[in-house]
Amino acid sequence: MLQSSFSFPLKNPILIFSLILFIILLAPVLLRRLRIPHVVGLILAGVLIGPYGTNLMERDASIVLFGTVGILYIMFIAGLEVDIADFVKQRNRSLVFGLYTFSIPMALGTFAGKYALQMSWPAAILLGSLFASHTLLAYPIVSRYGITKNVAVTIAIGGTVITDILALLVLAVIVGMSRGTADGVFWSRLGISTTLFVAFVMFVIPRIARFIYKRIEDEIAQYIFTLGIVFFCAFLAEAAGIEGIIGAFLAGLSLNLLIPRTSPLMNRIDFVGNALFIPFFLIGVGMLVNLKIFFISPKALLTAALMTTIAMVSKYAAAFFTQKTFRLSVPERGIIFGLSNAQAAATLAAVLVGYQVVLGKDAQGADIRLLSEDILNGTILMILVTCTVAAFITERAARKVADKQTTETVQDEKDARVLLIALSETNAAKELIDLASAMVNRKAGDIVRGIHIVNEAGDTSDTIKHSRKLLEQAGKYAAGSGFELPCDLRVDLNVTTGLIHAAQEKRAEELLAGFHKKTFLSRSTIGHIIESYLERSRDIVYMYHPVQPLGTYKRLVVVVPPHAERNHGFSRWFRRLRNLATSAGLRTVFYGTKNIEVEIRRRLKAAKDTKPVDFVEFDNWENFAYLRDELASDDFLVVVLSRKGTFSDTPVLYKIPDVVQKYFQKHGVLLVFPRAIQPSGIGWGQDDEMITPIRDAWRSGWKGVRRFFRGTPKRKEREQKL
Repeated sequence: MLQSSFSFPLKNPILIFSLILFIILLAPVLLRRLRIPHVVGLILAGVLIGPYGTNLMERDASIVLFGTVGILYIMFIAGLEVDIADFVKQRNRSLVFGLYTFSIPMALGTFAGKYALQMSWPAAILLGSLFASHTLLAYPIVSRYGITKNVAVTIAIGGTVITDILALLVLAVIVGMSRGTADGVFWSRLGISTTLFVAFVMFVIPRIARFIYKRIEDEIAQYIFTLGIVFFCAFLAEAAGIEGIIGAFLAGLSLNLLIPRTSPLMNRIDFVGNALFIPFFLIGVGMLVNLKIFFISPKALLTAALMTTIAMVSKYAAAFFTQKTFRLSVPERGIIFGLSNAQAAATLAAVLVGYQVVLGKDAQGADIRLLSEDILNGTILMILVTCTVAAFITERAARKVADKQTTETVQDEKDARVLLIALSETNAAKELIDLASAMVNRKAGDIVRGIHIVNEAGDTSDTIKHSRKLLEQAGKYAAGSGFELPCDLRVDLNVTTGLIHAAQEKRAEELLAGFHKKTFLSRSTIGHIIESYLERSRDIVYMYHPVQPLGTYKRLVVVVPPHAERNHGFSRWFRRLRNLATSAGLRTVFYGTKNIEVEIRRRLKAAKDTKPVDFVEFDNWENFAYLRDELASDDFLVVVLSRKGTFSDTPVLYKIPDVVQKYFQKHGVLLVFPRAIQPSGIGWGQDDEMITPIRDAWRSGWKGVRRFFRGTPKRKEREQKL
């Protein structure tokens, strides 16, 4: 039994799986010193251990299965990480690039096949479609560098869908013509089935998924359901007559707005795919490469060289014309070229289908195939070379684009703040952690910390033990979301004093608190602890009432009081809400005065934030309850309130929590209490960031007051700093 386990090729499934896992672990590490991307390392490892290398193992059904899962995973993650707003905004650019990257390789490949390789017109056209299609093999690289929202990446993804669909349609037509089935019934069936498939995936699947995510809280069950959706959509795509990778990509688009970027579910999807399925696919691609054939048959080597040259030149030309058309940078051109240069899944599927089509017999009785064996071997080598070049180009370009983004965000790092989460027995801790993770910008250095306060009077061993368990569970849940949540346990005179002391020690200027789903707001409207905290602290306070998972909301409705833009801390909570909308994929609607709209548009323009934002003029705070009729069931309501002494301070705002408690219990609600000037109200005798310019203007006389309200460079600089 031991001898059979070590006979080659290996047959023992345990040994095979163990060997592949060590390859996944060690291949990228060993080749990293040579500056070889990990994608290339896994492909080369597949060449080495495959049947045409050392023959350590065969490319059996298990390798094929895991490889199929891997390529579907790549396309699914690409659709899942697309910024829908940018994708829609860049649809014209994606269409142009898609036409470039389809027509140029198609034309060059067809003429090369007809006149250089002496192929028939149908075979030459099919050869051209091989060059037109490509696979987002290098997408994990741009994902690792955190530039998936770059315009070049968005254009490349949109163009990939367009060119792959067109190339696979060419494949279906040519094969149908060769088999004599490309008649009117064929076209009608293809058009109807494709339309029904797209409609089902884009309109029915999101509704089913929203229903499931609302009612299933178990993270493992959510992941299994998501994975099932991916493969079911891939199967439906094949049943409709198109390739399964298109179905996986559309599945990612359909679930895009339902799976927040910072959620535990998204973390599990990334982890499992990058750790297991995608490496299996890359190793499987390498196992297809037969380098020996090129030493035996010079014609095969020349065919492979011609095919590889045409593929790379045509894809570079498409990227070059796209860059010049839309005035992109050179690194962005490299991103587009790198992502579109790799030939793998669609190309391999097309060449295998063409190779299996037998047109007849020659004089010696051998099969005459639509695509010859030389084309098949040339395609395999082309896949290896283009995947290698794509990985190198994408790695180099992604590093430059990421460095540029890092330089642009260095200015924001000085605004990095600590957000403190108050965890208590009545809190929905998971919902608070999800919200905090979506609100902060960890790339800018923002920190999230958890705190649990134990009253000194209730300081018993059982209480401490239970509190530590609560914090431990919160830390584990945060780790599942992909970020670290330091949690502290504090014993103090009372909860309010403990929160204030903890915020001071951790230098936190924002507090996030929540209420249990069943109790919502307490009898004292916002709770005596938070009321006391608001009276004794200047910090921004967020109060969250969750009713459903964050990813299942559709809109973020933000109601802002008059003059809120002049309050200290406006920039802070505004950035938090923009991070929330971006992370959860929510369309934002602001309700407020015209001045609020002007200020928000100015800030969006200054931050180069191009995501669509709607504005509704609103100033009827006396009749705030009527907004309930304006909200849909999947709207997330954010109400910005006021603090004593602030510019937006007005008595009517003190009643809003009561109105929210009475009329908006079925909606997710976030109450925002802006930063106060100081805990006990306005103190004209103390030096403060907001009071100092007012006091200086008052002492300068009438001209100073008028200059303050008109706005001066120094005042604008102070406001920007605040």
